[in-house]
Amino acid sequence: MSVGADGEDDQERPKSPIEQAFLINDGQAGELILVRHGQQVWPDQSASNGEWINPPLSELGLKQAEAVADYLASETISAVYSSNLQRANVTGRRIAERHQIEVEVVPDLAEFHFYGHLDPADRPIDVLGEKIIRGTRERFVQTRKWDSFPASESSIEFRRRVGFAVEAAVASHPGERIVVACHGGVINAYLAEILGLGEDMFFPASHASIHRVRYNAGRRVVMSLNENRFLDDAGLLTQ
Repeated sequence: MSVGADGEDDQERPKSPIEQAFLINDGQAGELILVRHGQQVWPDQSASNGEWINPPLSELGLKQAEAVADYLASETISAVYSSNLQRANVTGRRIAERHQIEVEVVPDLAEFHFYGHLDPADRPIDVLGEKIIRGTRERFVQTRKWDSFPASESSIEFRRRVGFAVEAAVASHPGERIVVACHGGVINAYLAEILGLGEDMFFPASHASIHRVRYNAGRRVVMSLNENRFLDDAGLLTQ
C-alpha cells in the first residue's frame, strides 16, 4: 500500500480527470510499441512497380534492427507482430528473439503501396507519364494524404486496414506490452486516427524508431514519438 504526501492512501484516492483521460496510474493499462523497420535497400529508378514493394534491409538497416532489439531487451514484452514485408519482419524477428517468442505475421500491417493497382511488372512512369508522376508527388507534399496517388488504395482504405490490424493485436493482449514492427506510413496512419488528424503522414518516423501508445477500456493515449536517441548515440540514426 502506498501513501501520498498528504497521508492519503493512493489506492483509495479517486483518480483525477487527467489521470482517467490519460490512463495515468492505471494498473490495467497495456502498452503498444510501434517500431519502424530498419533502413531498406532502395531500388533504382529503373525498377518495376513490384520491385519497390518488398526490398530487404540494407547493411545499416540490419544494424538498426539489432540496436532496437537490444534497446527493448530489458522490457517485458508479451507478443511481437510484424507485416509480411521482409524489412519489417526481420526487424520484428530480431526483437522477438530477445524474448524467446515468435513473430506473428499480419499482412494488413504492410506499408501503403504506391500505384498498387498497376501491374507489378510495370513502371508507373511508363503507364501514367512523367507529368502525372510529378503532379502526384507535388500534391502529396501539399496535402500529405495518400489520396494524392492514382491507381492506389485510398487514404480511408489504408487507415481502415491498418486500424483493424493494430486493434486486433491490442485486443488480444489486455494489460500487456506488445510490439508491432511495421512501417512509417502505418505508424502515421494509426496515430493520426488516434489524434484526429486529417493528414495521413504528419511526422517523419526514423528507421528503427519507437512510438508508444497506452491502451485500456477503449482509450488510446500517445505517450512518445520517435524514440531514437539509442540510434543517434550509436551513429545509426537515419530517416
